[in-house]
Amino acid sequence: MNKDIASIRRDYQLATLDESSTSAHPMSQFEHWWEEAIASNIDEVNAFVLSTIDAHRAPASRVVLLKGYTPEGFIFFTNYESNKGLEMEAHPVVALNFFWKELERQVRISGTVKKIATSESEAYFHSRPVSSQIGAWSSPQSKVIPDRTFLENLFETNTQKFASGKVPLPPHWGGYIVHPTQIEFWQGRSSRLHDRIRYTLTNNEWIKERLAP
Repeated sequence: MNKDIASIRRDYQLATLDESSTSAHPMSQFEHWWEEAIASNIDEVNAFVLSTIDAHRAPASRVVLLKGYTPEGFIFFTNYESNKGLEMEAHPVVALNFFWKELERQVRISGTVKKIATSESEAYFHSRPVSSQIGAWSSPQSKVIPDRTFLENLFETNTQKFASGKVPLPPHWGGYIVHPTQIEFWQGRSSRLHDRIRYTLTNNEWIKERLAP
């Protein structure tokens, strides 16, 4: 084992998390933590790891960006024909993990995923910079391409194609909502005795429990 790596550690001491101080509903608790994370000016605070199940039933993870949340769940956007899009179509269960190191916090989420309405995807799509809209048309996401020039040529072709009008929503691009069935709030504590409060959806009610670290 590399001794330099093995010696890397940090003693977490910023905050505590107790059952009595957390909300009865996990989405209310998430909103509370989200507002604190926003106020902390964390870089790319909306970045989270999305894990899916691939064609071999193995886990596959990547970082994506949260673009909204409601009492019903968490919203993000991607190419439906990407690896993650195809994986979610075949296995509509996912896991999300936010890590806000500046606050010594994690939020772990698991649940079911489904596409949002086309009208909602279209509204968000047209709020993006035009270059990003054209980029969605120009990237055959997750597919093998010959080189960078191939991608740049597609982008230039589409830039000219849509130069005179509004860029339409690609049929292969849009949003998903994750309906959580379990959410865990993790607060780092000293001596690795971390606080972990887990909410589990059982018979349409949220059950709150403390987990050992």
